[in-house]
Amino acid sequence: SSDLSSAAHQAQLKRPVLTSLATMAKTAKGSRAGKEPVTRDYTIHLHKHMQKISFKKRAPRAVRVVRQFAAKCMTTKDVRIDTKLNKFLWSNGVRNVPRRVRVRLSRKRNEDEDAKEKMFTLVQHVPVESFKSLQTETVRDE
Repeated sequence: SSDLSSAAHQAQLKRPVLTSLATMAKTAKGSRAGKEPVTRDYTIHLHKHMQKISFKKRAPRAVRVVRQFAAKCMTTKDVRIDTKLNKFLWSNGVRNVPRRVRVRLSRKRNEDEDAKEKMFTLVQHVPVESFKSLQTETVRDE
């Protein structure tokens, strides 16, 4: 019985150390990740964001959802949406927004020296035949 309690006690002692190391690693990684350019392909499920949205607000909401998604994934405040993506989101009119959209998010360095943000995100449309079995993919920058 004393062996069991000491083993349990050891487990309790070890657990907080592991969690603190994990959180430390996470914060260090997060602060570093915002600095380097990267390009990834994502699928955004727009339909779940269009529930209970009045017809005349749907396409503008879809653009806003894409902007929020890009800001969250790439951790940049400055998000620029490509005109082709905007055209695709509005392609069926203001009411009938496409259910899903495949996008390429590119975190890039700001060329302006006087810009507030060091990085910005460019969001481009990736036309696909089907959304079946698509994963998030990192694209090689040339």
